[in-house]
Amino acid sequence: MTTTGTSLEIASLRSAFVSGTLSAAQLTEQVLARIAQSDDPAIWISRATESAVRTRAGELDALAAADPGTVAHLPLFGIPFAVKDNIDVAGMPTTAGCPAFAYSPAETAPVVARLLAAGAVLLGKTNLDQFATGLVGTRSPYGVPRNPFDTRFIPGGSSSGSAVAVASGLVSFALGTDTAGSGRIPAAFNNLVGLKPTRGLLSMRGVVPACRSLDCVSVFALTAQDASAVFDVAAFFDPDDPLARTPDAAVAPRFGSGFRFGVPRSSDLEFFGNKEGAALFGSAIGILETAGGTRVEISFTSFRDAGQLLYGGPWVAERLHATQTLLSENPDALLPITRQIIEGGHHYSALDTYRAQYELAALRRAAETEFRAIDVLLLPTAGTIYETAAIAAEPKSLNTNLGLYTSFVNLLDLAAIALPAGFGRNGLPFGISLIAPAHRDSALLDLGTRFQEIAGC
Repeated sequence: MTTTGTSLEIASLRSAFVSGTLSAAQLTEQVLARIAQSDDPAIWISRATESAVRTRAGELDALAAADPGTVAHLPLFGIPFAVKDNIDVAGMPTTAGCPAFAYSPAETAPVVARLLAAGAVLLGKTNLDQFATGLVGTRSPYGVPRNPFDTRFIPGGSSSGSAVAVASGLVSFALGTDTAGSGRIPAAFNNLVGLKPTRGLLSMRGVVPACRSLDCVSVFALTAQDASAVFDVAAFFDPDDPLARTPDAAVAPRFGSGFRFGVPRSSDLEFFGNKEGAALFGSAIGILETAGGTRVEISFTSFRDAGQLLYGGPWVAERLHATQTLLSENPDALLPITRQIIEGGHHYSALDTYRAQYELAALRRAAETEFRAIDVLLLPTAGTIYETAAIAAEPKSLNTNLGLYTSFVNLLDLAAIALPAGFGRNGLPFGISLIAPAHRDSALLDLGTRFQEIAGC
């Protein structure tokens, strides 16, 4: 869902820039006008000044005028984007959704710096579930970004503002973060592509950690092709990030024509009362078959059980890493639900952590066994979507429901891409996810592009 006017798909903007029918300054004025007309004050936590944005666009156009090859050499020339406000940008405060935590970073996070170096234009920092704790998008003192398709429903979190900014046509892409599904659930609820890369391929320096051992930066975009363009720029080995990894060059960049995709047994699928979810998921199965895939039924048990460890195990204690000082000195600075979840980390011992690590190792081995029979796993991104009022009444249990198909991915060291997969009769989008072993990012992006071409969404 975008506003009228110029499409903000990166591919179409690139064509316009190359042909000379659009300048960075012209696009910037259109985007600034859209933001001014937006009636959702909860999307942004801080904004780049209009003068700074115009200056940036003017500098890019001056470079292009001096050297016509500039547009071709800068893969994100003039492309507007936003950044989740747990990622550092020099000159803007980082709040992680908590005013008392806010600080002024001296440096821009490397992942953002690479996008800027490639010509992208930063519009601002977006809202989020406080300390990236939640999949709902309602846990912020800065308000709840509105779902563009129906304001009664949640936008999804924790990267709520980033997703709504893209879905509302204010930016071409946005960075989020993803620990339990925060880069995929909002994509599903906003009819977007959400790329959750292999952990460590995008630098995590300058990012406020949720669970540092599991976190990764994610990408929201209108198409898988656009997400690929951003990923190609953002991914690099950062030697100063101790959890950084190099890509596995031996991994094929695409799935072959006879790829096998796993689908859980019908008894393992849960749509939480969403009567149209099963039919839309069935349509996604047909699209992958049209793309040349062969359906293989798998057991979802090991994936489900691994996901339950994230909030039902000692990884909750890891969330204390970024918040412990604030909790001890000013606990009321946190929202009650955020504080309740993070303080739960105090209940786990070192022995609990080792036991959970052993359990996870066994579940990872079981998941590897399932992947021997398949190349990629197809799942709903979320079984259903909830109204904001329902989340307010049952904030924890419904949040847990949303993570059924997402929470296990980082624990099992997998890569994933969320894709739009149609609409229900209520006008709300439904999404699916393609999940594969680590370093299959390019293959997932390629398959995502094929999926969107066939599905027409």
